[in-house]
This record gives sequence, structure tokens and C-alpha cells, in this order.
Amino acid sequence: MMSSLHQDHQTLRHRKLTDEDDDDGEGRSVVKLQSKWNTVHLSGVCVLLTVSLIKLLDACHSSSSSWVLLSSGSSIWDWWSVCVLLSFTVLQVALYYLPVGQETEGKIGPNGKPLKYKLNGLCAFSVTLLLLLGVWFCGVLRAAAVSERVFSLISAGAAVALMLSLMLFLSPPHTHSCTHVHYDHTAKPLLQFVLGQKMDPRLGLIDVKHFVMVRIGFIGWAVMNVLYLLSAVEMEGSVSLSLLLVVLFQLIYILDFLIDEGSVLTTKEFTEEPIGFIMILGEFIWIPFFSNLPVYFLLQRPNHIHFLSAVPICLLFGVGFLIYYLSNEQKDGFRKNPDDPAYAGLSTIRSPSGKSLLVSGWFGWVRHPNYLGDVMMMLAWCLPCGFTSVLPYLPALQCFHLLRQRANEIEESCLKKHGDAWREYCRRVPYKLLPYIY
Repeated sequence: MMSSLHQDHQTLRHRKLTDEDDDDGEGRSVVKLQSKWNTVHLSGVCVLLTVSLIKLLDACHSSSSSWVLLSSGSSIWDWWSVCVLLSFTVLQVALYYLPVGQETEGKIGPNGKPLKYKLNGLCAFSVTLLLLLGVWFCGVLRAAAVSERVFSLISAGAAVALMLSLMLFLSPPHTHSCTHVHYDHTAKPLLQFVLGQKMDPRLGLIDVKHFVMVRIGFIGWAVMNVLYLLSAVEMEGSVSLSLLLVVLFQLIYILDFLIDEGSVLTTKEFTEEPIGFIMILGEFIWIPFFSNLPVYFLLQRPNHIHFLSAVPICLLFGVGFLIYYLSNEQKDGFRKNPDDPAYAGLSTIRSPSGKSLLVSGWFGWVRHPNYLGDVMMMLAWCLPCGFTSVLPYLPALQCFHLLRQRANEIEESCLKKHGDAWREYCRRVPYKLLPYIY
């Protein structure tokens, strides 16, 4: 379930292809890019991303609390947090090598052969969760000791992301390791470092982009959710219904992705975007700590809801999940085999490109039903926080904004590809995301 969260980085790394893949004369595949960023913008983004995340989480505390960035008594750095983060990262590296899970092929590499990926993220998460619960039940780890250090964990994540990015940036090019990115002559070294100069770098058998997206970003997000839940048990002796619902919804979201881990291999970000500091930083701090902002908010400001209030919230999440899942199944199935009898009753429009556009079923309702499902699920895990603050709704608002942008990009591409057939489709299905509204 990548459609919304992994577009966070696209808004930070806009650029356009200027040439098709080429060769640099030494056997390395090269992608030439023209950047829309300058050094000043990038410097601001690199600094403000970490600072703004700390300020958002700090704002979740009661208004009487002093701001962590201004308080001498609050630390945003300690070596214990660095050790915890490094231990988690090393654990995920070890689990990547487990002899379980299928090996699948992705896009074609610079040597003309398909790149191979190990899909055992679900197993890695299961082992990580069992280890976490084990050390917690044995009293080796106190969950609150981690959740109380969330600011220093973010700082540690930024530091580790910086080190890993420097390793990739300074590592010598290898002929068959990955596709290399060449920017236009105006690009400064800082820009190349932040946006990335390699498409599919590998450290040993590990594809770095796949590793940080799945093992650091999504599994890290799930681990923090469980730690927040255990922290509530330690502090209150029980878990409120609102906190339980939000954690449960997000874990379902994450598990759905891990079950279908291969879906990340076909995303635009994975296939077309190089990996640099901004992507790695986003996976180390933005996905694990911003995505669960509603959970952290409820940990600091508990909000008790009645059981009857939970029913419509659960229905909203369930319906959103079904819309997302079924519309994606219909889209992917029709794309693979449009002659399948399962789609015989669906209306289509023939495109000059030789393909057919679905104009009934889920895609006869709105043009992007999978995005609508995403928005509904994210709204559902914000509602248990109540309406005393806009903070827990920021991830859902960002999701809607990013999906709206992505829908516009897709429609521009479809118009170029399908021409009048796409115009006819838009005439027959006038709404992009929200039926009868937008």
C-alpha cells in the first residue's frame, strides 16, 4: 500500500527526465536529469525537515510543557538512541538475509538482466515484533524509555541517514551495480548528494532503496506504533479504545503492504527516482515518526471515545480498505488480461494506443478510486483523536494533497497517451477522487 506515503519524497525531489537511458562509454547505464532545485532550497529542506518534525511531535504535548528545542532540560541527542537505531538497522540487515521468502525479479538492470529482490519483509517484521515483545515481557526493555526519547531518536535517524547517504555518495561507481545519474551542468555537488546519483545501489545482496523503503520505513513505523501502545500500558495500566483503534488501523495498513511487498517494485519512485539523502532521511524519520502522529498525539493527550462512536469509524476504515483493495485488484487484473471473463461485463473505451480504458466498475465511479480508499483509511485513523487540534489530521491532509497532485500527473500522462479516448472517459466519469464533489 504505497500510493500515498511514498509520494512524500516526490514533493521534495521534483525533477524531469531530459534523455532516455544512455551509456557512459564504460558499460554503465546513465540517466540524465535536469534539476528544478537549487542549493539554497535543498539546504533549507535538509535542515527544516528534521526540525519541523521535532516541533510537530513536541506540539502534541500539553500547552504547559516547554518547547523541546528551547528547553535546556530536554535533550534532542543521546547516544542511547543512536545505539537503539543502529541495533534496529543491523537487525533488519540480518533478517534480510534469512533464507525465507520468495526472490523476485524487478526492472532490467544496466547489465541487461532483471534485478533480483528478496521479499521477506513480512517475516522480518514478525521476527522483529516477537523479539520486541520478548525483551519487553522479560523486563529488559521499557517501552516508555523509547517513546520518551522520540526527539533524540529522530536526531539519531537523521545522523544515520546522513552517514548512509555519504557512503553511497562517496562509493566508487561499479560497472554492473546500478544505473548512474548525471545532472545538467548547473547541478551542484550538494544537489547531487541530496537527490541522489545512483538508481539501484546495492550493499552486498541488499538493494539499498528496497531496504530503506520496506525495512526501515514501514517496519520502523510498525515498531514505533507497538512501542507507543506498550508505553500506554506501562503508564496507564490499560489502553484506551481510541489509541487501540488507531494502532490497529495502521498495523493493518502496514501488514497489507508487507504481504504484497512486491508492489513497491513497480512504483514510479522505485523505478524512476535515484536514491539520495532526502529519500533516506524520509525513510528513517518521516515515515516512522510523522505517519503515526495521531498515535503519538493520543499517547500525550488521551481522548476517550464511546464504543458506539467507534462503530462508524471502523466502518469508514473498512469501506476505505475494500475500495482500495478491490479497485486495485480490478485495475491490475484488467491491465494484465483484459480478455479475462471476469471483466466481460465492464464497459470500455478503445484508445488509439491499442489499449482499452475501463469506464465502469470501480473506475466508472471515480477516476482514482484507489486514492479515495487511501484517504478514507487515513481519515479513519485520525478521527479517534477528536477535534481539539489539527495536529493528528496533518498526515491525512498531506495524503490528500499528495494524491491530488499525483492524480493530476497521471491524468496529464493519460491525456498524452490516449488523447480523445481519455477526454471521453473524463466526460463520462467527471469526478477524480470524491463522487459528486471533486
